[in-house]
Amino acid sequence: MTDDEHGETDDGHEQTDDEHGESDSRPTLRESAQGRFPVPEYESLPADIQERIAEETARAGFTPNVFAALAYRPAQFRAFVDYHDALVEETALDRAEVEMIVVTVSGRNHCYYCNVAHGALVRIYADDPELADQLVANYRQADVSDERLVMLDVAVKLTERPDEVTGADLDRLAEAGYSRDEIWDIGAITAFFNLSNRMATFADWRPNEEFHTMGR
Repeated sequence: MTDDEHGETDDGHEQTDDEHGESDSRPTLRESAQGRFPVPEYESLPADIQERIAEETARAGFTPNVFAALAYRPAQFRAFVDYHDALVEETALDRAEVEMIVVTVSGRNHCYYCNVAHGALVRIYADDPELADQLVANYRQADVSDERLVMLDVAVKLTERPDEVTGADLDRLAEAGYSRDEIWDIGAITAFFNLSNRMATFADWRPNEEFHTMGR
């Protein structure tokens, strides 16, 4: 899920009702959003969640499937979305760095939903049509700065070998130029999207087809 799975569809492609089965203003919770749990009817949801989904739909021009999936458990929807928004809206990191972490971690976790949805956001925020594919395939071969490679190394270590993370890893980030707040956010974003990746895989969340072409 992204806070700009809403709004970043200005890639020059005009969406139509016929293409995507919904208008720009009408939320649609697709049954195919997740394969292993039901997707509720929009009208059955609490008013605050309806409002939030409507806002996201208006910004994106379609309803990101993550909202349809999370709506199955409204209390968890609220907590998940609120923490996500706190991470990405108040981060000390550049937004491109946030999305690079998400895609790199999601690549290591083989998370279909996040690789596709956040891959679109890497293309948009980094203004690079190739970077997301590089990060998913092998982040160490990606066209990133030495400083950002350190950031991704630590994110991958926290993902794959959390018991091996030590203060030395935080020192590496500081030596690469990251502030204390940025270092915290690297850890928090990595941890949150490990949760998201695992839930997406467990519940079989499916990315909207729109994400495949955004930013290309």
